Amino acid sequence: MKILSVVGARPQFVKLAPIHKAAQAAGVEHVIVHTGQHYDPMLSDVFFEDLGIGAPDVHLGVGSGSHGVQTGAMLAALDAVFDEHRPDWVLVYGDTNSTVAAALSAVKMHIPVAHLEAGLRSFNRRMPEEHNRVMTDHAADLLLAPTQVAVDHLNDEGLADRTVLVGDVMTDVLHQVRSEVADTPSILLDELGLATGGFYLATIHRAENTDDADRLTEITAALGRLDKPVVLLAHPRVVAKAAAHGIPLTSGSLLSHTPLAYPDLIAAVLASGGVVTDSGGLQKEAFLLRVPCTTVRSETEWVETVSLGWNVLANNAEEIATAVTRARPADTSDTPYGDGHAAERVVQVLQDGA
Repeated sequence: MKILSVVGARPQFVKLAPIHKAAQAAGVEHVIVHTGQHYDPMLSDVFFEDLGIGAPDVHLGVGSGSHGVQTGAMLAALDAVFDEHRPDWVLVYGDTNSTVAAALSAVKMHIPVAHLEAGLRSFNRRMPEEHNRVMTDHAADLLLAPTQVAVDHLNDEGLADRTVLVGDVMTDVLHQVRSEVADTPSILLDELGLATGGFYLATIHRAENTDDADRLTEITAALGRLDKPVVLLAHPRVVAKAAAHGIPLTSGSLLSHTPLAYPDLIAAVLASGGVVTDSGGLQKEAFLLRVPCTTVRSETEWVETVSLGWNVLANNAEEIATAVTRARPADTSDTPYGDGHAAERVVQVLQDGA
């Protein structure tokens, strides 16, 4: 059997790693296609190296552009890739332009499509990620849901017969990396003169938080007024937008830093006193590491992190300050994202359905 995975952004590389390992263990041929949606080496190449995936079999090098331009370029390039490899399954991940482009291309070519991380919903149609995940779910032949909440969403949309609950593959890789870095101090401690628990770690990159100058100013100013240093791992998008708006990313408590390799990111989260983010992946990683998280959004797809008290939604400067400095949540033994063996289930389900 041959599985062809299409990925293009940092969270997808993390999810790809356990799938690749499980496919190899099962003797399944696994072809990896990198669209080039994230083209900065610290958000792309280094993940393949650090997570032991190896170089992609195909790199489309699409790069940046508007949603329509980027998605269209991927569609144009993927037809030839799928025609060459003719996989039994095209496996798409999450909610990016790479995801919806690959799903549409494969469906048009009558190649079965499986959507990993299916069923997540923010119910915010202003988000391009919401458009991508809904369209992908309704186009795909197999929906691999990470949580029971996701299964329920798919059931509500009439997609129960295509849905399988497999767990969250990010949990698989996080368990592995957490063990690897448990005894390794974060590189941020020496580099920035920080103490364990004496700083917050932040990432901000979504369009709704960066495109508008007033919105980005409010967020950076709020972070700059917090009671501990805030290390902002500055995605190229926020660097470009801040420069265009004339907004400093190092001011007051706020310190700008380049993105970290994945093991270094996990070590930094473990060393931090809390996380501030608008990233879906980092919300969940913080929860799995039991580090308090503040999400700068009005909604989240990972509702379990909120209901269990480890994540708080904050949408203005006052809410950010209150959430970040709140008391540590009560410990929980709940495991809404699975047992760390999701990737094995995914490969088995694909083999059974081939």
